[in-house]
Amino acid sequence: MARGKLLMGAAVLVTLIYVVKGPGADEVPEPVTVLIPSIGVETTLEALKVDSAGALEPPTRADRAGWYAKGIAPGDAGPAVIGGHVDSKTGPGVFFRLPELQPGAEVLVEREDGSKLTFVVSSTQTMEKSAFPTALVYGPTPLSELRLVTCGGDFDRVAGSYRNNVIVAAVLKV
Repeated sequence: MARGKLLMGAAVLVTLIYVVKGPGADEVPEPVTVLIPSIGVETTLEALKVDSAGALEPPTRADRAGWYAKGIAPGDAGPAVIGGHVDSKTGPGVFFRLPELQPGAEVLVEREDGSKLTFVVSSTQTMEKSAFPTALVYGPTPLSELRLVTCGGDFDRVAGSYRNNVIVAAVLKV
């Protein structure tokens, strides 16, 4: 993703109600690193927030990913959302090879307490931003899951962003 927001659409506002931590929520250690050996990703994570329109803001650097810090943390029940750039003006971003992930690939998340979680990819999809699958990405799930999101498809020079999102779903390996 060269510029702009990772996730667009009014539907994001509605769904965030389900994933924002409420008072008394169990404290789960925050994620600090994500590794995806099959595509050569190893990156630190920064905390991401949503803007006033409800869109998840992208990481500040193209070589880093970020997680939605007000949402589910990796290891807790529900989908933890990690976003990253596909590219920048200077070249490939941290999630440039995300579309290559196949079911069965592993995604490792290291947390601030030193614990490590292994997630197994269940699907990789490319969806039009105009039809962003908010429920798939942010909707409640009974298991600890992970959603990796980046931009993809054709670049719209007028809009200054990609037309699609690549969404990888993964489930905690037990």
